[in-house]
Amino acid sequence: MKSKIILGCTFVLISISTFAQGDKISLNGYVKSMQTVYAPDDAAMLQSDILSDNLIHNRLNFRYYATSSITVAAEARNRFMYGEIVKLFPDYGAMLDKDPGFLDLSKTITSGDGYALHTMIDRLYVDYIKGDFQARIGRQRINWGINMVWNPNDIFNTFNYFDFDYEERPGTDAVKLQYYTGVASSAELVYQPGDSLQASAFAGMYRLNKWGYDFQFLGGYINEDLVIGAGWSGNISNAGFRGEATYFRDNTNFADTTGQLVASISADYMFRNSLYLHAGLLYNSRGTTGNASREGLLLLNQEMSVKTLTPAKTSLFAQASYPVTPLLNADISMIANPHDKSYFVSPTVRYSLSQNTEAMATGQLFSGDRSTEYGSIGQLFFLRIKYSF
Repeated sequence: MKSKIILGCTFVLISISTFAQGDKISLNGYVKSMQTVYAPDDAAMLQSDILSDNLIHNRLNFRYYATSSITVAAEARNRFMYGEIVKLFPDYGAMLDKDPGFLDLSKTITSGDGYALHTMIDRLYVDYIKGDFQARIGRQRINWGINMVWNPNDIFNTFNYFDFDYEERPGTDAVKLQYYTGVASSAELVYQPGDSLQASAFAGMYRLNKWGYDFQFLGGYINEDLVIGAGWSGNISNAGFRGEATYFRDNTNFADTTGQLVASISADYMFRNSLYLHAGLLYNSRGTTGNASREGLLLLNQEMSVKTLTPAKTSLFAQASYPVTPLLNADISMIANPHDKSYFVSPTVRYSLSQNTEAMATGQLFSGDRSTEYGSIGQLFFLRIKYSF
């Protein structure tokens, strides 16, 4: 039954593309082909020095503007993966077929020795706007994060930075109510249903602008934790300056725990020649200052939360980006664990082949001793062609 519903919704989205887009309906998306080459750190264990696979990735974004106040949205991602890396995991299809939401809108259609076809509806909501009031019900992205790499305020739908091919980022099944109290201020309430009251989550946020800075304050209950947090965004001279922090305290053992604080801060600056620099720091009060082994990092569908952004006490981020020509952009980013001396480097080159087509080559290079955060992983290289419509 689940597969019929998901396939039916996806078929409807594809069928709509055969009709002319008008004032009431819009459909866009993309098709990608990405080749992956993996050089594992322990080639002997995997019995190969080099592994490869390919991903065909299609996305469909549908909007139906029922009235001036009501919009219906549905978005689906369809992925076909095949090759040696997929073959490493006999239950790869089952690993993909996980939907942490209240509704199960994920389905592995077929999988076998070295291949898997998976579809998922990651946006499905009704949006209502009337004056300063907005209500959105369904699967959506609750975007409370401020920083561009680590978002401690993003308590409902944390994203995996290493999953660069998922630009839209995960959504969550929720009811969101928002009221704009001024030009630069608003109040927001979110309810995320669960199997029980204890498994449900709810939180509120208030945003305002003061002294040229945007501030936000949040509080609520999620995953049996009481949560409070705050963040800011502004400028120092011509440089962007952002920060956010969230504190978690176990509601079931409130008096017996010390809680967990996760905080991040970042700054970015663009020079006149368009050279862009970005730096950030992440702090996890429960993180370790020893070796911070992170198993399962390569499984890009792994579930994450704000509390598991890193197992380390602190992490450092740095990035430089430069448009070599109007069509060619070069970028390099790095994350380092200063405690166990492991690090991750990602060089990227993007080239615009046409108005709707882009080529990208990137690497994910992990280095460190065994049992460190970025050690024992190896190196990955990606070549991707993306066509948007």
